[in-house]
Amino acid sequence: MMVNGNGARPVELSVLDKAVPAWANGMTTADFLAREPRLAELSTPVLVLDRAAMAGNVAEFARWTATHGFDLEPHGKTTMAPALWQDQLDAGSTAITVANLPQLQVAVATGFRNLHVANAIADAAGIRWLGEALDADPALEVTLWADGLGTVDVLERGLAAATRQPTVLVELGGPGGRTGARTVDEAFAIGEGIAASPRLRLGGVTGYEGAFAHDTSSAALGTVDDYLRTLKELHARLRPLYPEGRIVVSAGGSAYFDRVAAILGDIDDARVVIRSGAYIIHDDGFYRGITPSGREAGAPRLRSAMHVWARVISRPEPGLALLDVGRRDVSFDEGLPEPQVAAAGLGEPARPIDAEISAVNDQHAFLRLPAGDPLAVGDVVRLGLSHPCTVFDKWRVIPVVADDGANPRVVDMISTYF
Repeated sequence: MMVNGNGARPVELSVLDKAVPAWANGMTTADFLAREPRLAELSTPVLVLDRAAMAGNVAEFARWTATHGFDLEPHGKTTMAPALWQDQLDAGSTAITVANLPQLQVAVATGFRNLHVANAIADAAGIRWLGEALDADPALEVTLWADGLGTVDVLERGLAAATRQPTVLVELGGPGGRTGARTVDEAFAIGEGIAASPRLRLGGVTGYEGAFAHDTSSAALGTVDDYLRTLKELHARLRPLYPEGRIVVSAGGSAYFDRVAAILGDIDDARVVIRSGAYIIHDDGFYRGITPSGREAGAPRLRSAMHVWARVISRPEPGLALLDVGRRDVSFDEGLPEPQVAAAGLGEPARPIDAEISAVNDQHAFLRLPAGDPLAVGDVVRLGLSHPCTVFDKWRVIPVVADDGANPRVVDMISTYF
């Protein structure tokens, strides 16, 4: 269904969506919110987004990118939530980044017109669709990546009937990385192929430094810096081939954007485009530990905007509680959930809890407790989560709450499209 570019569409809530209360079955989102529901009216497990935290994160990252003179094209694959994409655009982002053809089609169908595909597209039918979409809508602008002459050839053939040229960036990778040309010489040859094509426009260079490191050790940061310097070298090599118009040098996932500022910040003949996407949600795990937030002066001050409330369904032995949440509900790829507080029920006063999640199954979490902890069947536990990308894909509708006490008001219901 087409929407108006801000992610808004008529949504009918249903008990088919996790955490939606039975009394809301069949209601529109607008009617549900008009009743000013509270957290306590939802069922568990429930993923909850904090409106104030998201707004603060968006404002902080917009401030940081403006300070450095960068453009921000946040990676929409983190949330696949058009309503949140619009919040990012409203704060100054210049486009939304997606990861593949299905995500691009979601973005176009939901009204977004400035899009960046941070990946190669090699699907012939999909490329033909893109050519038709570009020709049908002069306002639609799509930037693509190519990391080999084979990709250039597939794009040329798929766009044979199109009249508009999409912009294509040369993707630089490296040995042991993910996609991307392995050397500057290979990448330069790809740039020559794009520049010579009547179907494509050479638009600059791109890559993903996060493929080469996973922590903040000096060795990891050195590897990231070396990669970014090589990307900068490629940009300089390709300069004579660039056409007139806006040229892009793009890097910067959600972990090492500060290194992008340090290494690419002095580029003055191209737009430096950051693609960080997880910042709008942040987390209580991987990104909390790896981003410069809270450690470097001037870094964006981010806080986690996502938590899951889960209910105790069993106390089968001392020191163990089973929660009604599992791999179908929470991430587990970048660390297990972090127990933070417990309460007698949703919306009830909470207390800190000294506990640990030791494992998650499909529908259960194993909560290890110290001897004598009074947690009882029916109580609830709030869990901090790691890696929003693998949390959001488990929820079709996500409640957003206002930060106003133990039993906050539900102020929005965000739809995702994975």
